[in-house]
Amino acid sequence: MIYEQTGRTAGHHDAGFLPRLRMSFRATSEPVTEPVSKFGGQPVWLDEPAWPVDPHSGEPLVFIAQFRVPGDEVRLAYLFLHEDDMVMSGNESEDGGAVVLVQPNGRIPPFASIGSPGTRGRTLWRWGPDATEVPVEWLTELTPLPPELDAVADQAAASSRYLRREGPYVDCPEEDWPRDFLGGEAVYPNHWISGIDSSWRFLCQFKDRGEAADDPFFLNFGYGSGYVFVSSDHLEGRFMWDCG
Repeated sequence: MIYEQTGRTAGHHDAGFLPRLRMSFRATSEPVTEPVSKFGGQPVWLDEPAWPVDPHSGEPLVFIAQFRVPGDEVRLAYLFLHEDDMVMSGNESEDGGAVVLVQPNGRIPPFASIGSPGTRGRTLWRWGPDATEVPVEWLTELTPLPPELDAVADQAAASSRYLRREGPYVDCPEEDWPRDFLGGEAVYPNHWISGIDSSWRFLCQFKDRGEAADDPFFLNFGYGSGYVFVSSDHLEGRFMWDCG
């Protein structure tokens, strides 16, 4: 998979990594132990385990996913979120309820609270029979987007640029744009995202889901999408979600 820094990004509104790759989910029959992109299961730590906890309650955050960070060195960005009454934290980027850890040799975000050694929390889940919560693990397969879908995503991103007064007028596409992908430019439901400044590089986005019986997992972002960002040196991460 060729997945590289563009070298011309000025921040999270630009394409920090190319190409834009579709994320799809494949069930696994055994626990994943390799440093690959995945949702659910247990983190595949590349340094010592460092499970974040909620800074207010001390409750371990929920492990959501891990993502390969582009580059020659194998590096993972781990996403943990606090879940409050079925709604995931993460619409405040630095309140401690949404933590992205990067390993190996990454920086722990200054607002993150790390549990004592041996701390371990819940993992991503889906609805099971009788409204039970069933833990899940899905490998994330990355494939090139069909050119027509990539063009729609680029048009949507360009239209958002216009609405932010950062570029010329571009019509918002009538077609639905992709919602689960790594790389390229992000597509924000409200055309911009707060709490993330231009020092952060967009890594990936994924929509919420969980109401349909065949959804792979449950995530509640208010019918919106979640966004993962990394620092320019790939050693620290941030997360935000925005509703549609």
